[in-house]
Amino acid sequence: MSINRVKKSSFIASAGTVSGATAFSRVLGLLREQVMAYFFGAGMATDAFVTAFRVPNLLRDMFAEGALSSAFVPIFKDKLVRTSEEDAFRLANVVVTFILLLVGLIVILGIVATPAIIFISANGFTDSPEKFDLTVDLTRIMFVYLLLVSLSSLVMGMLNSFGRFGVPALSPAMFNLGVVLTVVILYEHFQQPAYTLAVGVVIGGAGQLSIQLPALWRTGYRFRPRLDFLDEGLKRVVRLITPMIVGLSAGRINILVNTLLASFLLEGSISYLNYSYRLMHFPLGVFAVALGTVTLPRVSEMASRNDMKGLSRAFSEAIGLNMLVVVPSAVCLALLGREIVDLIYHWGAFSDANAANTSLALLHYSYGLIGFAAVRVTVPFFYAFGDSKLPMKISMFSVFINLALYYPLIVILDFAGLAAATSIAGLVNFSLLAYYLRFKQVYVEYGRLGLSFVRMGLAALLAFYAARLVPYGISSGRGVLLDRLVDLGVPMLVGALLYLLLCLVFRVREVTAIFSLFGSRKKP
Repeated sequence: MSINRVKKSSFIASAGTVSGATAFSRVLGLLREQVMAYFFGAGMATDAFVTAFRVPNLLRDMFAEGALSSAFVPIFKDKLVRTSEEDAFRLANVVVTFILLLVGLIVILGIVATPAIIFISANGFTDSPEKFDLTVDLTRIMFVYLLLVSLSSLVMGMLNSFGRFGVPALSPAMFNLGVVLTVVILYEHFQQPAYTLAVGVVIGGAGQLSIQLPALWRTGYRFRPRLDFLDEGLKRVVRLITPMIVGLSAGRINILVNTLLASFLLEGSISYLNYSYRLMHFPLGVFAVALGTVTLPRVSEMASRNDMKGLSRAFSEAIGLNMLVVVPSAVCLALLGREIVDLIYHWGAFSDANAANTSLALLHYSYGLIGFAAVRVTVPFFYAFGDSKLPMKISMFSVFINLALYYPLIVILDFAGLAAATSIAGLVNFSLLAYYLRFKQVYVEYGRLGLSFVRMGLAALLAFYAARLVPYGISSGRGVLLDRLVDLGVPMLVGALLYLLLCLVFRVREVTAIFSLFGSRKKP
């Protein structure tokens, strides 16, 4: 066993490190969306880019950040715990070589088949040849990003397995920075400025990979091409990843159906859903994804040691910390959605109508945030046991629920019905995962979990509703930017403080744990 160079730190501290780095990345992500909204508004160019980026991005979720890292980390960690670093690095070389060949082939085939892919995924664009051709061109440029982000995901998995979370969590910032700088610098130099978005994606993907390589080098890893399709570790990764891809494929097909339906609705619908999804994804990425990132290598090691009590404690701690942040975030998005949209997007070509429609979609994504976030920290417990089939089946069932809800909710809510259907399906997905987790001998205190959720939800609703009623009245006559900052910042700050206070009053255990951690750090 050779894990002597694995950094050890508390679960909360590790999550805090990842959350801080991810928060910076997400801020740059919002800046990226702001730049896109400022330069392009919500119309043909943004609809084309969002649709084009969705194709390689969906494949990224399946072959890179979604499935690849989740399948690779438990096997790599098991090698570190049970055998040696040399054996783990040998596996890494086999997997990297395999991915270079497989994903490289997918990229080539994708570029050739792009017109057919766009015809299927956004058939409504065929009524506008200019829009259709632009979407095809942008997709072809961005297919290269799939290979870059797949390699980046493997590097991230190796670094996380060694307890190094900061640099990998910071790497998406390079992606966002690449897109922002490319658009700002090259916008005036393209006859069709939308191409700057696609070029920026490729540049950002290269930066996302490159920034992690020095840290990987310091672990002692050196890449040596190793083609061995019969390698036992590679077979284990493939066995684990296959059901993940099937489950994720069902979800991604659902997203493509979402795009297809939105392409027939009000022009800008795809953009409204994209802008609002990005806002919802901010708290999801900052904390839920951070917790999921820290959870996977930790519970993989516990599973390798057959530490069932530790796994039960880890789940209770992870889901509790998750909900402590995500529940008030969801309430904040729902109650202050228009103020958030105005501050982030309502500039330049982004109109009042764009802001109203984006905030409506955000309202219906807000409650789905709870389900999406909870799934992020629950699924790693199944993967740690080498079980990706059950999450796949549950994912496919939730996709069926999503598809079944599309028609009635579109009739009622128009494009916002697509967001509502996705949110409800996310809540169903988590509920089923939590129920079946006990069959892995991971003890779940359902009663305490439910009571804690109710306490957090009540505290968040009371806090942010009361914050909206505060007559602060200091935002007039100070400029549009300052007005919007005050309109959002004051109720958000008041709401957050009231929420923490009410959590203490309601005796929410997670708040006490965090205060205890900070208190212990101050002691000499």
